[in-house]
Amino acid sequence: MKAALLTLFVCTTVFAQSPDPAAFVADAEARMEALAIDAARAAWVQETYITDDTQLIAAAANEKVIAEGVRLAKEAARFDGLPVDPAIRRKLDLLKLGLTSPAPSDPAKTAELTRLAARLESTYGAAKYCRKNNDCLDVQQIGTIMATSRDPKQLLDVWTGWHATARPMRSDYARFAQLMNEGSHELGFKDTGAMWRSNYDMPPEQFAAETDRLWNQVKPLYDALHCHVRAKLLDKYGSQIVPAHGPIPAHLLGNIWAQDWSNIYDLVAPPSTPTYDLTEILKQKKIGKLDMVRAGERFFKSLGFAPLPETFWTRSMLIQPRDRDVVCHASAEDVDGKDDIRIKMCIEQTAEDLKVIHHELGHNMYQRAYKNQPFLFKNSANDGFHEAIGDTIALSITPPYLKQIGLIQTEPPASADLGLLMRDALDKVAFLPFGIVVDQWRWNVFSGEIAPADYNKAWWQLREKYQGVAAPAARDENDFDPG
Repeated sequence: MKAALLTLFVCTTVFAQSPDPAAFVADAEARMEALAIDAARAAWVQETYITDDTQLIAAAANEKVIAEGVRLAKEAARFDGLPVDPAIRRKLDLLKLGLTSPAPSDPAKTAELTRLAARLESTYGAAKYCRKNNDCLDVQQIGTIMATSRDPKQLLDVWTGWHATARPMRSDYARFAQLMNEGSHELGFKDTGAMWRSNYDMPPEQFAAETDRLWNQVKPLYDALHCHVRAKLLDKYGSQIVPAHGPIPAHLLGNIWAQDWSNIYDLVAPPSTPTYDLTEILKQKKIGKLDMVRAGERFFKSLGFAPLPETFWTRSMLIQPRDRDVVCHASAEDVDGKDDIRIKMCIEQTAEDLKVIHHELGHNMYQRAYKNQPFLFKNSANDGFHEAIGDTIALSITPPYLKQIGLIQTEPPASADLGLLMRDALDKVAFLPFGIVVDQWRWNVFSGEIAPADYNKAWWQLREKYQGVAAPAARDENDFDPG
């Protein structure tokens, strides 16, 4: 009898104290939105003005976001299995899965993780390869050499020099991964990779299998592209540099990461397919870097979108500053969840960057389109969908569009389509296995399948397996090429 009364008392007490899920979510959204805006502003300053101080400021702001996110994720788990409104259930799930860098609940470890994240990003952004006479090249300058040079010795030199800059990141990343795994374990996940893969409305194992299934559909096309490119590079550089069979040396593919091969189009173009060189057209017509962004804005206005806010033009970083180190890697930022949208990019006067601008503006337009949604719904269904929006828009850079905006006078004949398709294949099909490699490597690091002692060896094993790309110089575990 006493046991029954005690059980009844406990159940009644718990029931009486059970929080309202809608009230919990509303409070969580308000807290996370305020912290996210502060962190976004701090991150913007850190990425566009890299110093020790901005790293610490960004880390401190991100620390608050992660700590609160971990706390709210654990509290959200209290409502698992309870009947709640579908919209509230979705928000509860997003609270549990919304952390990209889950940290342990130990405040000291959370602080350590955020400092590591800021330092890794700043190391990457500020990295320079310095040759003799203090001749230092940043990623933009090296990228230009990789895109335009056809001198294999010069390409090997800048490729090797650039990759050496990642060595100091190795120990930081190993600790970073360890701390994220601790945080993921506390949230009930096997590891951080499993947590990330759980964010696609299917079990993590199913997502990994789906990735493989989709890749195997595309792989025959990639294999044909790879074979054609290798043959053309063999013709250009000879068998002492390019093997007749097997992987392609990574420094010959026109891109510092060998993830986009469009810069070597002139070496691999199909015969008898006259077409235009958009990069040369931009230079001949003196289409400036900001003019390229204006062209992107006009494209979206033609679809019915509102013009970019004035703050976009005053707050974006569109041209690489001369007076400081910055992160040039292109990204679209939604700082306040309303109208403070920006692009961070070091624009070059190239066809590739014209496409990137349209891609990033696709993100910005999508971000502003959901500005009136609740905080937890101010995103896409998943990060892959957000990227798909941007890439779909970039596919609109077609000959009819270029003729419409006056960049070309006549639309190429249908017989030239093969050349245009080759350009798209070098850009998009070539990228797919690289994207898989990055995720496979990280998933295996988090699962423990790849130990820190094998970071670099496993990276190149995956790159050869999926991309058919090999390091052009000897690599060892002093290197950290995934960085």
